[in-house]
Amino acid sequence: MPEQLIFGMEVFLNGLMAGVLYALVALGFVLIYKASGIFNYAQGVMALFSALTLVGIMEGQVPFGHLVNAIFGTEIHGFGWHVPAFAAILLTMGVMILLAWCVQRFVFRDLVGQEPIILFMATIGLAYFLEGVGDLMWGSEIKKLDVGLPQGINAVIDETTFEWFGYGFFIDNLDIVATIIAALLVAALVVFAQYTKQGRAMRAVADDHQAALSVGISLSFVWVMVWSVAGFVALVAGIMWGTKSGVQFSLSLIALKALPVLMLGGFTSIPGAIVGGLIIGVGEKLFEFAVGPLVGGATENWFAYVLALVFLVFRPQGLFGEKIIERV
Repeated sequence: MPEQLIFGMEVFLNGLMAGVLYALVALGFVLIYKASGIFNYAQGVMALFSALTLVGIMEGQVPFGHLVNAIFGTEIHGFGWHVPAFAAILLTMGVMILLAWCVQRFVFRDLVGQEPIILFMATIGLAYFLEGVGDLMWGSEIKKLDVGLPQGINAVIDETTFEWFGYGFFIDNLDIVATIIAALLVAALVVFAQYTKQGRAMRAVADDHQAALSVGISLSFVWVMVWSVAGFVALVAGIMWGTKSGVQFSLSLIALKALPVLMLGGFTSIPGAIVGGLIIGVGEKLFEFAVGPLVGGATENWFAYVLALVFLVFRPQGLFGEKIIERV
């Protein structure tokens, strides 16, 4: 088998793994958009905030310790204990549910029925607020996140592909775990959105806030529920990305990578987020592999956005999005 084809197969598999991580972030956008019609600019920052909170809880760090020390001249840094990963994840989920309640109570409760652009601007403000609070609570230094997930090359795949092709594929164990978790999340979210009372209420709220209120649907409950689920998805994405590259404030920029995913898959489709993520992940890796050397490289920085632009021109609703027909 030609050497370039073997390398291309490895690049393809790594692209699939990267696409799953993109899709995990995009899922949070889709959930909130389906429930409220809001494009949540803060989703990437929610992933960062959840990862920062998880690391802080695990290390027994005192929230706002840096701020307290600066104001009162104290030397408070930690409680002196370490929390197990599973317990810390549960506590972080509790923090994200509390955050969801605060978002609904203090931000969106008074914005019911407003224009989408106003709601979008509110999420921009929320993003910068969360980023600042995360900095004050846990500090801005890069943090290592280790919740016990396997990392490094998968020996089985390496040995098997070496026997088949004479060349071992490098596939990260963390990417394999992310793929499995993403598949389970998608299955659970599809069942929730399509076959539960709360899922139907979520779709009703997305169609028309006032109409949903008129038939007895609690808008407050639905929004808290959806932002809580989106917070959980952000936590999962934060764990995966934080374990892979460390918990740092550039983690919030993964939201920008999710935008082309949403344009391809559609803003209202949960399976579309996964398919779009896989297309972007595989496409950018293969394009860099095949075309990158001919144009000087660095095509991964712009390939996804060019592909999304093409979709916007020819199929603006995405592969799985609902086509909107307006009659005048």
